[in-house]
Amino acid sequence: MHILGVTLPDNQLVKRALTNFYGIGTKTASRLCARVQIHDTARIRHLNQGQITALTAFLSSPANSPPVQVQPLAPPNFVPPPLAQPLPQVQQAQQPPPVDRLREIKIETDLRRQMRENIAHQRMIGSYVGRRHAMHLPVRGQNTQSNARTARKLNRIERYN
Repeated sequence: MHILGVTLPDNQLVKRALTNFYGIGTKTASRLCARVQIHDTARIRHLNQGQITALTAFLSSPANSPPVQVQPLAPPNFVPPPLAQPLPQVQQAQQPPPVDRLREIKIETDLRRQMRENIAHQRMIGSYVGRRHAMHLPVRGQNTQSNARTARKLNRIERYN
C-alpha cells in the first residue's frame, strides 16, 4: 500500500509500518495510531478505507487537523453514586487544552528541507558545528583518528544535496 509516496508492507503492524516515513519513530507512530483510532495490533491489510483516508489526511497536513477532544476527569474525591441514581454533573475548573505535539510534526521532504536549512545556517554563521560539516568531519564529538569514514560519507552525500 502506498501512502504519500511511501510503500507500507501489507503484512506489517501499522505502528511499525509508519516508521517507514522519514521523521516518524515508534513513539510518534503509536501516537498517530491513537489519534486516528487504529488498534495497536492492526495490520496494514486490515485497515478500512476510512482509516486509510484519516491517516493520509493527517500526515499530509497535521496542522490543519481538528483538535483532540479532551474528556473531563473525575476529581480525586469523587465517589460514584449507587446504580439506581443518575450520575451528578461535576463542575471542573477550566484548564488550558493540552499541547498537541503531533500538530507540529514534519515528515519526509519538509523535514529534510529543514535539516538542510539548519546545516546551511550553521555554516553561514561560522559556528564550530558548521565548520565541521563543511570539512566533512564528525559533528558531535566522535573520534576522528580511526573511525571518521562514516561521517565523511554522510556529511558529503546526505547533507549537501
